[in-house]
Amino acid sequence: MTNLVFSNMLHRPARTIVSIFGIAVGVLLIVFTVGLSNGTMRERATREANIGAEIMFRASGTLGLSGSEAFRLPVSLAKDIGKIEGVKIVVPIAQNAVSTDDNNSGSRLVDGVNYDEYASVVGLSIIEGQKLPVGGDVAIIDTGWQRQKNFKVGDTLRLYERDFKIVGTYEPAAGARLKIPLQTMQNQLGGEGKASAFLIKVKDGYAPEKVAEALHKTFSDNQVLLTKDLEELYMQGIPALNIFLNIFIGVAAIISALVILLTMYTTVTERTRQIGIMKSLGMPNASIAWIIAQEALLISFCGIVGGILLTIILRFVLTRLTTLEVEISPLVLAIVFVVGLIGGAVGALYPALRAARLDAVEALSYE
Repeated sequence: MTNLVFSNMLHRPARTIVSIFGIAVGVLLIVFTVGLSNGTMRERATREANIGAEIMFRASGTLGLSGSEAFRLPVSLAKDIGKIEGVKIVVPIAQNAVSTDDNNSGSRLVDGVNYDEYASVVGLSIIEGQKLPVGGDVAIIDTGWQRQKNFKVGDTLRLYERDFKIVGTYEPAAGARLKIPLQTMQNQLGGEGKASAFLIKVKDGYAPEKVAEALHKTFSDNQVLLTKDLEELYMQGIPALNIFLNIFIGVAAIISALVILLTMYTTVTERTRQIGIMKSLGMPNASIAWIIAQEALLISFCGIVGGILLTIILRFVLTRLTTLEVEISPLVLAIVFVVGLIGGAVGALYPALRAARLDAVEALSYE
C-alpha cells in the first residue's frame, strides 16, 4: 500500500510539486511572519536590557516603550533617587521616536544621553571617531547599524528636519541604535531639564528586587521596572499583534487545506477507473480512503518541511544583509506541524470519502 501511495504521487510529479510548494509558501509565511515579529521585539528588548543598569525608573502613566511619551521626569530627581539605599548610579535618558522613510515601521527610536554618565553604566566604547559631546546636532551609532546602512563617520542623518553629523560609532549595542546629546533632544522637544526615564545601577551586594521595592515605596506615583523583565514587557506590549498572528496562522491553515482538497479531488477524479479496479479486487472502502489520506498527509508533510527550510534560508540571508532577527521557535514549529497536518487531513477528507463511495461498476466504465 505504501508503494501505491508513492506511485500515485509520482504519477503526476508536476502537480505534486506545485501542491507541496503551495503548502510550503503558507508555512513560510507563518513561520517567517511570527519569527520576524518575535525576533524583532526580542532583539530590541535584548538591547534595552543590555544597558548595564538593573532598574529603569519612569514617570507614572508611561505606556509601552515606543518613545512617544513626553519628558515628565525632572533631571534633578536623580539626587533623590540616589539617596535610596542600594542605589549606586542614576543616569537620566530621553527616548523619542522620529519619523524616517528608510525602514518598514516609518519611525526610529533615538536616545538622548549624557555620554560620560551613560557610558559609565552601559560600558560603551567608541570604536571609531569620537564620543558624543554635550550638545550640538551630532550623533553616534552602533557598529551593527553602521554595517547595515553603510554609514561612515562624518556622514549625516536627517533628524527633526535637519542634518545630524555622525561623529562616532560604538559597541556594544544597547538601547536605541542612534544616540544624540540629551541637551539637544530636550531643546528640540521643549523638555529642558527633564528626561523620560532614569537608568539605575545597583550597588554590589544588593538585590535589584529589594532596591526596586524601596524605590516603589518612596516614589509610588512612578513606574519602577527591572530591566530583566523588559523582554516580557515587549512581548505583551502589543496584544493586537498577537491577535493578528493567530488569525494569520488560521488563514494559512485554511489555504493549505484548500490546496490539499483541490489536489486530492482532482486525483480521485483522474483515478476513478483505478479505484474501480481496486474495489473489484476486494479492497475495503476504508483502505481506499486511507490511501488517499496517506497521500494527502505525505504531501502536507513535505510542504511543511519545505516551508521550514525556506524560512531557514531566508533567515540566513536576512541576518547577513540586515540587522533584522527572525526567531524560529520550537513551539511555533510544533504548532505549524500540527496545524499543517490537520489542514491536510481535513482537505483530504471529502476526496477520500468520495473515493470510498464510488460504485465499482461505474468506476470501471469511467473514461
